[in-house]
Amino acid sequence: MENQDKKVLDLAMEAGRILLDAGAEIFRVEETMKRIAKAYGIEKFNSFVLSTGIFITAENQEGEIYASVKHIPIQSAKLHRIAVVNQLSREIAEGKYTPQEAVLQLERIKTMPEKKTLTKMLAAGVGSGGFCYILGGHLTDMLAAFLSGFLLYVILTLLQKREKETSKIVVNLIGGFSVSLFSVLFYNMGLGHAPGTILVGSIMPLVPGVSLVNAIRDFAEGNYIGGGVRFLDALMVALGVSLGVGMMYILYFRFTGRIIL
Repeated sequence: MENQDKKVLDLAMEAGRILLDAGAEIFRVEETMKRIAKAYGIEKFNSFVLSTGIFITAENQEGEIYASVKHIPIQSAKLHRIAVVNQLSREIAEGKYTPQEAVLQLERIKTMPEKKTLTKMLAAGVGSGGFCYILGGHLTDMLAAFLSGFLLYVILTLLQKREKETSKIVVNLIGGFSVSLFSVLFYNMGLGHAPGTILVGSIMPLVPGVSLVNAIRDFAEGNYIGGGVRFLDALMVALGVSLGVGMMYILYFRFTGRIIL
């Protein structure tokens, strides 16, 4: 296979890897890679995408075959990267970039800075307070949920630094335990009147909404294996969170003899 064709296929694979790593749906990953390969003249292109891996094969006019496999662990969603890579593939299809220029664009996308940590913490707090209000919480409940959500993200940020050493279930268990503890503490301090509403609002940053929605979309597209993996991943997150919340309230009852929910 010619060196130029190999570069194009490596480009398509890398674009697919970035998308899957960012939490994109399987059909979007397949569509993007096929669009890039076709834009540069590779017609015999096939891909098989799972939630944790990509397999591609291609054949040129001389009958030479190219094959590549990539393993991609399930990560948290990075929606801004999905949007940028998807837009890049459409611009490639319009002929705006040579393969070399497209590679440079992908390198730029991979090094795109994420939101600042403080911004994420504030967003978690605002989201928690907003959900608390939707669930019927009052102003003091919203404040307690805001503080709980903010402190929860502080802990998650610290855990992310040891992400390779800590399993996802343990991270979510600690998150569920911590946010329950914060909710109880603020309630006992007199900040808020509905501990259940405070807890449910402040636990929302842990809910795997993107994974669950993508699992349903994959099911709808007929990607049952990929959808099943994402759905199982969402269930494992929910299990970890629920275990953390349950442990916290069992300990609270053991030490105080009170049932707060």
